[in-house]
Amino acid sequence: MAQVELRNVYGHYGKAVAVNDVSLVIRSGAFVTLLGPSGCGKTSTLRIVAGLLPVSSGQVEFDGRSVNRVSSAQRNIGMVFQSLALFPHMTVAENVAFGLKMRKVAPAEIESRVRRMLDIVRLGHLADRYPAQMSGGQQQRVALARALVIAPSILILDEPFGALDRKLREAMQVELHSLTRELGITALFVTHDQDEALMLSDAIAVMNQGCVEQFGPPAEIYRAPATRFVADFMGMTNFLSGRLLAADQTSSRIDIAGSVVSGPPRSAAVTGDPITLAVRPEKVTVMPRAASGAGSQHAAVAGKIRQVTFHGESLRYVIDLDGGESIVAIEPVHSRENDLEPGTSVLAQWRSEDVFLFAP
Repeated sequence: MAQVELRNVYGHYGKAVAVNDVSLVIRSGAFVTLLGPSGCGKTSTLRIVAGLLPVSSGQVEFDGRSVNRVSSAQRNIGMVFQSLALFPHMTVAENVAFGLKMRKVAPAEIESRVRRMLDIVRLGHLADRYPAQMSGGQQQRVALARALVIAPSILILDEPFGALDRKLREAMQVELHSLTRELGITALFVTHDQDEALMLSDAIAVMNQGCVEQFGPPAEIYRAPATRFVADFMGMTNFLSGRLLAADQTSSRIDIAGSVVSGPPRSAAVTGDPITLAVRPEKVTVMPRAASGAGSQHAAVAGKIRQVTFHGESLRYVIDLDGGESIVAIEPVHSRENDLEPGTSVLAQWRSEDVFLFAP
């Protein structure tokens, strides 16, 4: 498996910039995900790695060797797409063997490698079946086996689970995670599903308008978003407008519609600057205003519950704040003895260490 590096890579469709100065290192054996909304450049970046979209400028290297002028067929890429593209007239074994036959591998070796790969994906007993006789999950495993049997330099997966229902999708995520770690595969995965990216990846590149906004381990992307876009895309839906009152090397004080709350230091801002405070819904707790007991470790803003929705193990509260904005809180059902009803006056509160600050 190869280490793949992109250095200051640009890609165009005509005059339109699809990939804008992207630099990434995909370590040998690592599972890296390109994550972002539709049109952000993640599939175009994947196509550049695969040799399906030419590099306008910059370098793509496999194990330190430039592949800018190397065709897709010569890059030894294993590919799995949402459509799967299995040959309906071929058996499972014939589908998996196809790439090896194109490479003119000896028949005895083809038989051995196909048998081993089908055993790895737990389909050895279905070698003689046709794709139409198999479930969606089984077809996915055939596509994976076909991509892996050639011992690719890198495995490329473009939203391969997009057509599966939720339960099957989650099962295939677990299987892919286990398989890639077991085989030590270098993999580049594309998805717009945040949970899928967090679960599968060793590292995530969050993309926006052709650029990488942040690249790092899943925990870092989730817990320490570098930009407001990353924070928003990774589920931080609460953004409150405020004004910086004071800041030092350890903390900041922010005015949110008349309520003074604490946050992390903000070296780039000066006193009086407008600022955006962000906090995840699951970090917000709701307290009836009449029984409020927000301690020194909690910030609190006043409001009134507009909506309560039940989500199985959690309750989701939408709270209209006295200052005119709204905030969402998500709490475990078992954390509260009595449900709070719409119209209840409450305090929404959170710990200062759970706050992120961004430019307005």
